[in-house]
Amino acid sequence: MNRRSLLLEYVAWFGFWVMLAASVWILLRGHNAPGGGFIAGLIAVAGSSLLAIVYGIDNARRRMPFSPLALTVTGVLLALLSGVPGALGSGSFLTHLWWDLGPVKLSTVLLFDLGVYAAVWGAFTSYLFALLDEGESAS
Repeated sequence: MNRRSLLLEYVAWFGFWVMLAASVWILLRGHNAPGGGFIAGLIAVAGSSLLAIVYGIDNARRRMPFSPLALTVTGVLLALLSGVPGALGSGSFLTHLWWDLGPVKLSTVLLFDLGVYAAVWGAFTSYLFALLDEGESAS
């Protein structure tokens, strides 16, 4: 018997957005402090898994910005792309560069963390969806 919990459905919807906001905050603070792309990606996976468990896999897939495979591939390509400026500038791949633009400091580290974030979110969510889909078809 599969019972719905109305309270859990409302809390899950709010919790999903809180987890995504927290993951973006950790992503943006992580290139200057501990944290960054991997931990932020895991928090995004937790949000997607909450939606998948409460509302179903199809609903959780619709809430993702891209399909899990496309998100993973995009993340890996972004992480690799972040190493190119260092290879062109100093000759060492993944030597990260920093630009001081007054109040804003940009770096290729942020691009690398964004790539790791997308790759972790896509890969782990894809794995989670496969596990949940297997569990639904078995019952």
